[in-house]
Amino acid sequence: MEYLVALSLIVVLTAMGAFAFFKFKKRVVQENLNIEEEQKRLIEEARIKAASLLKEAKLEAKSRLLEMKSDFDSETEETRSELKKEERRLSKKSEKLDSQEEQLIKKEQSLQRKEAETQKKFESATNKEIQYSELLEETKKELEKVSGLTLEEAKELLLKTIEEDVQHEGAKLIKKITSEARENADKEAKKIISTAIQRYAGDYVAERTVSVVHLPGDEMKGRIIGREGRNIRALEAATGIDLIIDDTPEAVILSGFNPVRREIARLSLEKLISDGRIHPARIEDVVQRATEEVDVAIKEAGEQAAFDLGVHGIDPELIKVVGKLKFRTSYAQNVLQHSVEVAFLAGAIASELSLDFKLAKRMGLLHDIGKAVDYEVDGAHAIIGAKLAKKYGEVDSVVNAIASHHEDQMPETVYDYIVQAADALSGARPGARKESLENYIKRLEDLEKLPIPLMGSPIPMPSRPDVKSG
Repeated sequence: MEYLVALSLIVVLTAMGAFAFFKFKKRVVQENLNIEEEQKRLIEEARIKAASLLKEAKLEAKSRLLEMKSDFDSETEETRSELKKEERRLSKKSEKLDSQEEQLIKKEQSLQRKEAETQKKFESATNKEIQYSELLEETKKELEKVSGLTLEEAKELLLKTIEEDVQHEGAKLIKKITSEARENADKEAKKIISTAIQRYAGDYVAERTVSVVHLPGDEMKGRIIGREGRNIRALEAATGIDLIIDDTPEAVILSGFNPVRREIARLSLEKLISDGRIHPARIEDVVQRATEEVDVAIKEAGEQAAFDLGVHGIDPELIKVVGKLKFRTSYAQNVLQHSVEVAFLAGAIASELSLDFKLAKRMGLLHDIGKAVDYEVDGAHAIIGAKLAKKYGEVDSVVNAIASHHEDQMPETVYDYIVQAADALSGARPGARKESLENYIKRLEDLEKLPIPLMGSPIPMPSRPDVKSG
């Protein structure tokens, strides 16, 4: 019984396995069929796509070929056109060269004819020259025979006669020219100088060389000196100027070589006296403010002088140096006023001589700038001024005019002499400067040396000594 059950079970299992196997095999076969159909479909699509791409490639290649052919035809046409133009140009050039060649041949033939004619003329001239030489030689012999002199003796006699006549006429002509030149030069010089002086009518007031500060009372002297002299020491240290407090009533004298510092000290002392508060700290503050005021005044004075004269383009530092001349005097003459006056006179003289009057004014304004710093630098003020001008970019002609206005350096141009003349005119005019004690004593000595005149004879007067120019 169990055997049958097992056998039945085996048969059933075998049948089920066979069914499953056939089912699987059918599925596999079906899948293989599907795969083959998909492959066929893909192959067909690939074939169709390949055919389409090939067709498109052929069409594109054909289009590209047509485009390249069109471009080639266009370029070929342009090249042909250029070649035709070049051919025409070369043809014209060839024709022109042929024409030029013909002209050259004609010119060469003409030159050959002219050369032949010139050769004939040269031969004819040579023959005539030989004939003239022979004729001249015969004439010389005849003249020597008639005059009794050789050719060299006749030449010497003729040259000597001509030389004597020329010397005589030349001497008369030189004397005439010299006389006329001297007369005209004297007239022109007087005219130019008088015109320059007449055109300048500046006011002038002589300034004192010693600064004096007036006090409201003698008791102020004690306050200026301060306890144990601390105030006066502080003021002298801050300004660099010596204060002289002596028996002069209600006055303090300021002594110092630097005119700018002396002006700062004067302003500071006047401010302290006006304020009434005098002590070292206050002195330093007042001196500082006075220094700033003087610096501004210096700059304004230099700019005003340059503006009044129409002189532009001067370096700002050099303008300050010019402004310092406001506080400098020479023989009681204010140097800035003197410089402005020299500039005007130099410009007027240059204008009369048809020269650059602006350049002459510039030279005149700057000619004494060395005096602004000559108490700080050793040497002649003209050389110091020339170095300053060169340092601040002035041209060589201006530098030379400054250096040579007292002949510390030899004058080189007519402008140098104009500045010298203007400087002398400014310093020598009556009232411009005070005579020094040395000049006064020299005049007395000259008077004492004069001989005592006889009765009725005129008394010789001594000539006025030359006024020293600035």
